[in-house]
Amino acid sequence: MRALARFGRFWVDFVIGDDWMVAVIVVCALGVTFAATRLGWNAWPVLPLAIVLALGSTVARARRR
Repeated sequence: MRALARFGRFWVDFVIGDDWMVAVIVVCALGVTFAATRLGWNAWPVLPLAIVLALGSTVARARRR
């Protein structure tokens, strides 16, 4: 059971890392891209825009500190 807990903590640390907000933005962007693709829309700009949004929010929060 202890190994399972360590495995879970590894994945949480790997996915979320230092900034949970970036992980949320990436997951939301993947969901929007998936939904748009299933509707037949051209969804390629969603992920680059999400990357810019994630980078911008991270830099803005770092500058405030």
